[in-house]
Amino acid sequence: MAKKSVASLQTGSKRLTKAIKMVKSEKTGAYTFVESIMAPDLVNDWLNNK
Repeated sequence: MAKKSVASLQTGSKRLTKAIKMVKSEKTGAYTFVESIMAPDLVNDWLNNK
């Protein structure tokens, strides 16, 4: 699980964070990466959800 504030995502008064998490596929068992851009206060909730 990673959290990174990217300078190009910070536009005007809005601060955005790009969050990346690894998700294990139930069918194959392989890991994939899921990326999302959101407000920094929502990142922990998003990372804790399965």
